[in-house]
Amino acid sequence: MLSSPLDGLLVLDLSRVLAGPYCTMILGDLGADVIKVEAPQGDDTRRWGPPFVAGESAYYLAVNRNKRSLVADLKTATDAALIRTIANRADILVENFRPGTLERFGLSLASLREQNPRLITLTISGMGATGPEAELPGYDFIVQATAGLMSITGPAEGEASKVGVAVVDLTTGMLASNAILAALYARERTGLGQHIDISLLEAQVAWLANVGSAYLVTGTEPTRYGNAHPTIVPYQTFEASDGAFALAVGNDRQWQQLCAVLQQPAWADDPRFSTNPQRVQHRSELVDLLNHQFSKSTSAEWVALIQAAGIPVGAVRSVGQVLNDPQVLAREMVVSVQHPTIGDLKMLGIPFKFSATPARIRLAPPLLGQHSQEIHQQFNPKVPPKTD
Repeated sequence: MLSSPLDGLLVLDLSRVLAGPYCTMILGDLGADVIKVEAPQGDDTRRWGPPFVAGESAYYLAVNRNKRSLVADLKTATDAALIRTIANRADILVENFRPGTLERFGLSLASLREQNPRLITLTISGMGATGPEAELPGYDFIVQATAGLMSITGPAEGEASKVGVAVVDLTTGMLASNAILAALYARERTGLGQHIDISLLEAQVAWLANVGSAYLVTGTEPTRYGNAHPTIVPYQTFEASDGAFALAVGNDRQWQQLCAVLQQPAWADDPRFSTNPQRVQHRSELVDLLNHQFSKSTSAEWVALIQAAGIPVGAVRSVGQVLNDPQVLAREMVVSVQHPTIGDLKMLGIPFKFSATPARIRLAPPLLGQHSQEIHQQFNPKVPPKTD
């Protein structure tokens, strides 16, 4: 019986920074044995800080649990041969090198799949494997700018803004793990692995979603609405007497309920506001009326009243408030793991819960090269690992 969904699968992780490591962490959380291959200087994110704790960066710790760390210099024949040996036994290989890099090391993905036909390989790039910009590097921030996200993020009258986390990297990692799971399912039927090509650009363009669709059917460039929604009103933050809260009125029934909460029944029947298309058309008038009304009480009072009416609403909370929230804690989204130098390390939890094969944190984020000796012994026991 499987103890975790991907129990028994081996992942060779040649990726660095965020999108690839986030993908492989998901696979590790699902039970796969992930070997994280790092150059002698380590993953770039080991130096991305502060904050650091016991010499480890919070950034690196965030996306590298459930992995074993192997230090390997792929420019050397010995280490490249070890990687080829591991690939010969692996189920999945994830990499995000610049085009041509693995070929220079004698580790082309085509040759690795030729020696191991069941191997699933996945490349994460900035712009994709083909096209006029295929050679360009990709960073989350740059793709947020060049793939349209920043143009629709930020205040209507202010500058275009990036999202507060590296959302392009993270969603690319999620899509990559999803694609790998589909390839594993295909392999169950064909017996063969395959190559998957995914890029930050394509991930970002794909999740333009309704905004991209609106442009494609109208040809009209979308604009920024700050915290408001382009096609639903009221669906934004509002200022109470002591701070902001978010309100999402998703249909006309909820609008009528909100009018009752506000003791403004006439607004429900007002032809300017009675249906969502009318509310969108008369957005500024309605928002002015609501802001005036909400300024009369505190955020907590409005949240309690509106929530009791069954309308989606919530206070705008800080990260600290969220990570100490009873619901978040009840769902085990803050967990502790024992780290070799930090000791008790708090981490964000696993967002998916399985009834029969639970995902779990088995390994803390590894120290650089922490598992090099055991991996050498596992895959090449006749050759002792190099020591400093």
